[in-house]
Amino acid sequence: MPIVTIAHETGSGGPDIGMALAERLGYRYVDREMLSQAAKQYGVVEDKLTKLDETKPSLFERFDVETRQYITILQSGLLDVADQDNVVINSRGGQILLRGIAHVLRVRVIAPFDIRVKRVTKKMTESGESVDLRTTTDMVRRSDNEKSGRIRYLYDVDWSDPALYDLVINTEKLSVDAAVELIVGILRRPELAVTGASRQAVRDRGLASRVRAALATNPETRKYRINVEADEGIIQLEGTAALEKATEIARTVPGVVDVKSQLLDVPPIPPFVA
Repeated sequence: MPIVTIAHETGSGGPDIGMALAERLGYRYVDREMLSQAAKQYGVVEDKLTKLDETKPSLFERFDVETRQYITILQSGLLDVADQDNVVINSRGGQILLRGIAHVLRVRVIAPFDIRVKRVTKKMTESGESVDLRTTTDMVRRSDNEKSGRIRYLYDVDWSDPALYDLVINTEKLSVDAAVELIVGILRRPELAVTGASRQAVRDRGLASRVRAALATNPETRKYRINVEADEGIIQLEGTAALEKATEIARTVPGVVDVKSQLLDVPPIPPFVA
């Protein structure tokens, strides 16, 4: 069955649509639990993983080896979920990590800013929180900026670019039920049928990501930038150092059939010319 990723603006109703869609299809709806699962699997601190998932890194963190490690684990966690099929994923970069795969429908849910502010204010008031319009406005705007900045940093793309999505839904007029009906109708299209090639593509991306995570969490390889690709279970490693150890580590990852490596030459430093 197709995989659905749902990216959403705060207050647009994206999670409500995602949960209702999963119930309608008999799928799992996966949100924050993928972070807990990834943290447990790779032995990292969940709070740090959550922080990176929710906010853009500081200037210092962008050059930190540990930040790169957590980014790799974050991506691996999402791809591991996608590999299980029959899921609706609260996107977290899924629209980028899973692009180009035939049976993945990438959805973005939006609504006008003022409407989103009103919805968030109403929801917080109903839950017993004391809020005012200005506070909620600032919170929604900050959430938008954090999501945009995080996706820009992680993938160098504009989060709002419609080309990243197969379907953009504006909930200004459409109800949750209407949005679900729209998505279900599209999922029935033959263009989204699961094929052997599309399933293998998801498996390979997940496998390559697990190898990257294994390299990122090993003290002997974590400081090196090693490119990892997978093709039907065969891992291709490319880098300028530590490839022998990287190959050894990659072979321990479940699902790896074979490992090939290519040592890249370090370009010479050009002579200084006054």
